[in-house]
Amino acid sequence: MRARGRLAFAAAEVPVAGKAVAVFFLTGICAAIGAPVLPPLSVSGLFAIAGIVLWWRGRSLRLAGVVLTGIGWVGLHAGWGLAAQLPFAAEGREFTVSGAVISLPEHEARRTRFLLRVDGDDTTPHLQGRRLQLSWYDDFGATSPGPRMQLHAGQRWRLQVRLRVPRGLSNPGGFDAERHALAQRISATGLVRSPETARLLAPPSGLAVWRQRMASRIAGQVPSASSRYVQALALGDTRGLTDDDWQRLRATGLTHLIAISGFHVGMVAVCGAWLIGGIWRLLPWLGLRWPRPQAAAAGAFIAALVYAAVAGFALPTVRTVLMVAVIVLARLWRRPVDVLGSLGLAALAVLLVDPLSVLSAGFWLSFAGVAWLAWCLPERTHWLRGFLSAQRVATLGLLPLSAMLFGQASAIGPLANLVAIPWWSLVVVPLAVLGTALEVVWSGSGALVWRASAWCFDLSWPLFEFLAGTRFSLWWLPEPAWFALPLALLGALWMLLPSGVPAKPLALLLWLPLLLPWRELPAKEEFELVMLDVGQGLSVLVRTQQHTLLYDAGPAVRDGFDAGERVVVPALRALGVDGLNRLVISHGDHDHAGGVPAVQAALPVDELHAPPGLPWPAASECVAGHAWEWDGVRFEFLHPVADFPYLRNESSCVLKVAGRHGSVLLMGDVGEVIERGLVKRARAQLKADVVVLPHHGSGNSSGPDFVGATGARLALVSAGHGNRFGHPRRDVVARWQRAGAEVLGSAGSGAVRVWLGRDGLQLRERRMARSRWWDAAERARAAAILSGIEQTAMVPEGLERVGTGQGRRLADAAVVVVGGAGVGDRPGAFLEPAP
Repeated sequence: MRARGRLAFAAAEVPVAGKAVAVFFLTGICAAIGAPVLPPLSVSGLFAIAGIVLWWRGRSLRLAGVVLTGIGWVGLHAGWGLAAQLPFAAEGREFTVSGAVISLPEHEARRTRFLLRVDGDDTTPHLQGRRLQLSWYDDFGATSPGPRMQLHAGQRWRLQVRLRVPRGLSNPGGFDAERHALAQRISATGLVRSPETARLLAPPSGLAVWRQRMASRIAGQVPSASSRYVQALALGDTRGLTDDDWQRLRATGLTHLIAISGFHVGMVAVCGAWLIGGIWRLLPWLGLRWPRPQAAAAGAFIAALVYAAVAGFALPTVRTVLMVAVIVLARLWRRPVDVLGSLGLAALAVLLVDPLSVLSAGFWLSFAGVAWLAWCLPERTHWLRGFLSAQRVATLGLLPLSAMLFGQASAIGPLANLVAIPWWSLVVVPLAVLGTALEVVWSGSGALVWRASAWCFDLSWPLFEFLAGTRFSLWWLPEPAWFALPLALLGALWMLLPSGVPAKPLALLLWLPLLLPWRELPAKEEFELVMLDVGQGLSVLVRTQQHTLLYDAGPAVRDGFDAGERVVVPALRALGVDGLNRLVISHGDHDHAGGVPAVQAALPVDELHAPPGLPWPAASECVAGHAWEWDGVRFEFLHPVADFPYLRNESSCVLKVAGRHGSVLLMGDVGEVIERGLVKRARAQLKADVVVLPHHGSGNSSGPDFVGATGARLALVSAGHGNRFGHPRRDVVARWQRAGAEVLGSAGSGAVRVWLGRDGLQLRERRMARSRWWDAAERARAAAILSGIEQTAMVPEGLERVGTGQGRRLADAAVVVVGGAGVGDRPGAFLEPAP
């Protein structure tokens, strides 16, 4: 009887649904997400079934069942999501698909980006019902936008597209595009081909059409430039915000306010409750049919649901709607529920519907913010004291997550939020929402209110622009170790405990691994090399004990992707580089020099080198024989010689870096003619442990004499996955391998980090160090092995990876579950097939 009583007590302590269940369900999901491999669907299904049985009937084993259910449930969703992606065997092929445009198209200078949901009866079986992220470019040489401008949300089109499996670049501080694709259930990315064959099948229809029409009305009826902010606050449409806008918002810590957030949805829900409650007070007889508290609760839910639909059901709005729904149900059933209880039920609902939502930064910031506030703030206090306390709690509680997710922190953010939260949330946003509501009732009636919203926004924006320009606005943080986040969260918890808790200043010590992480700097006479994954281009960082040199800055396309801004600068900041002593432009081609202006704009550069004849402002010539020494490491240019004419590739600056423990050759894009000249003129100087292959491993480079003269142990190739040039060539890779070198490429390895020090030659491949089961390169390799196809069919031109030498501490591996939204890329910035 006593045992049975204890069992009943335990079951009473752990209900079927509640805060504890939500926490343990999330724990199981995170454990599966962070696992090195994804179990088969059959195993995940068994886990889910066994977990549900224990969850429902296990009593004392209920929480164990909840964890097991979380593991199996997310495994099923992940398996289904990956199975829905384009087969690797179909990569690079062209398809004719028909489907509906389900996003607001992003019209840029030369391209339009949009999501297409393929029809369920499409003729391509493995694409039926799938979501494709497509880009539609203008023809080369076009002077005005083409037919892509006819694309609108809600239309149905028939298009010819070239597709590939979702794949991104892998760098320190970079955006994980493959994780984003899985979370958003994107099956393939690609380009619209043969635009003349595109056919509009049906006019626009649906909610997306209404959102686009309303956004156009705001833009047309609000003459102020701030109309783009009114669009964001009223509709969640941020397409009009520029990179400079986002930079200012990040610098002031206001990105959480500029689009429709959970707080805005909650505010609209309160207004809905007040409206219905007021009607019930004016018409008391309605209370005979339905009690006023229940009617007000229903009004709050309806208002929140409508506003979330206006925002396109973004995750923060869905979370708030679910919380409102929990409170409404409790009110309808006359059951008490606290804030943390409703938050737990909302989290449980979100995770049951979409367990992969943990892959997005918004999930963690949304739920963590409300949890901190609910746990730390008193229930009753003066409104001003409560507001200031909420700011303190949000700043301390969310700073560790923000730093880990985005690699930056805003020192001026708390001050900016003190002004922005009350002014935008209580004045600007209500006016924007009211204008939208009036426009729905009567066309044209919302213009005056929208203009008032923009005017009120303009009153505050100059202050935030000033704050964004101060030296305290943004603090870039190096990428920390995996244990930095839990230690920082523990420190935040310690600091937010009641005032009587002793030794609170010591909690700051727990923040040091996050805010001041160890950066693995080389010792004297040692140096490290980081070949970044920039796609089809080149960018290499060389760092000694106290100096840094950047060799090239990756590709940039006019009005398109800029690797300098999106890859190189975030990677340098994640590696703790806040300035460059020298920047070398090997030659002027866009795949090497395109990102240089973005790097110069973001970081101070002491000295710039370029080949003779390349007209680059303030650049010194890189001439053979020019040498210098940093921290016991010698740098010397081997090519071009004095008075050598500028011949683009053949004029590339060839740089040798040599320390006590090894040497590196950076070859640019020189070909065999220059290689033969170097062998004759400076054969002894070509001896090196590591060589960055000339011209991305093309067929007119890496001649046999040059390969033999280097005696390299490691050959690195910077080339884009599936590039149209076929780099690196199979025979070139084989030539280096026959000479005894291991060949690594950025397409399969991501960024490659090499140390040459007293412990010998060590390296770390980014994709191997941060091995994730959604990684496209790893899955392609596994698919090739299972299908019996040569690995070279999936990884261009026969690249191989070394499986050893990963011994350095993994300081550049972020926490997988909450890691790396990345500031260097926008969501959805996948690699695209070459147009």
